[in-house]
Amino acid sequence: MDGLALLGLILIAYAAAVVFLTLKKPEQIWNMAKIRMFRKVLGEKGTDIFFYVFALIAAGLGIWLLVR
Repeated sequence: MDGLALLGLILIAYAAAVVFLTLKKPEQIWNMAKIRMFRKVLGEKGTDIFFYVFALIAAGLGIWLLVR
């Protein structure tokens, strides 16, 4: 396995973690200053959408790195 394939697997795992944390919304993470700022600017639903899009991009890049 080369380094880019490993990076692809890490990106896919990262995307899964982002989706999991967005669905569960643990208090310690969800009350961090940066996420509170996202919630203030984007709203609750906008923050969720932002994280889902970010996870989708990370997963897409990870899949692309695996199959290239």
